[in-house]
Amino acid sequence: MKEQSNHNKMSIFEHIEELRQRIFIILTIFCLITLLCFIYIKNISYLLQQPATGIKFLQLAPGEYFFASIKLALYTSLTLSSPFIIYQIILFILPGLTKKEAALLIPALVGSMILFFLGILFSYTILTPAALNFFIYYGADIVEPIWSFEQYFNFILFLLFSTGIAFQLPVIQIILGIMGIVSSQQMLNYWKYVIFISTIIGAILTPSTDPFTQLLMSSAIFFLYLSGIIFLKCIKH
Repeated sequence: MKEQSNHNKMSIFEHIEELRQRIFIILTIFCLITLLCFIYIKNISYLLQQPATGIKFLQLAPGEYFFASIKLALYTSLTLSSPFIIYQIILFILPGLTKKEAALLIPALVGSMILFFLGILFSYTILTPAALNFFIYYGADIVEPIWSFEQYFNFILFLLFSTGIAFQLPVIQIILGIMGIVSSQQMLNYWKYVIFISTIIGAILTPSTDPFTQLLMSSAIFFLYLSGIIFLKCIKH
């Protein structure tokens, strides 16, 4: 409480100075990780190429690989530096929070980060290979699958990040439940509507049009919804 009191007594200029320092630390970490990602861009590219086994990639325009490498390094750096960014955000806002607010916000931020990485892992190991296999084998006897390097990574990055965002559902449920907006029982009563909505979201978030990939995404969203209800019940009791 004393630390919170001291923080509240800080002048507006001291708050701005602290914010400036936090932003400087965040930008420094982001730039350093981006540089490292660009240095090891070949390793990152090979890693993201693994789900597309046997596919040849072409550079269809001058500088396509170079600009795609920059984009890939930035996205990878943003992902890897996100824990440090969230940590700096927590350090900045924590002294100004009450114990109740801190008990809600900090676990929500940490849980959100964990679920985001779990979403990326799920997409990389299960969802992406399923989507790519559909595209590879559909019409393989008619056309040879040779893909643009940049378009392939746009596809992969969209699928990874959209899945990571979709995995935030339990965090939203828990926050709504703790704030008393929606109870766990009310969430459970809406399960039929959630199945319908998760099917629509699965169709939107999966770039491929095959029903199997969409079913995987929809099932994952519905499972996350049920997990959020169970976790909320455990917290409330």
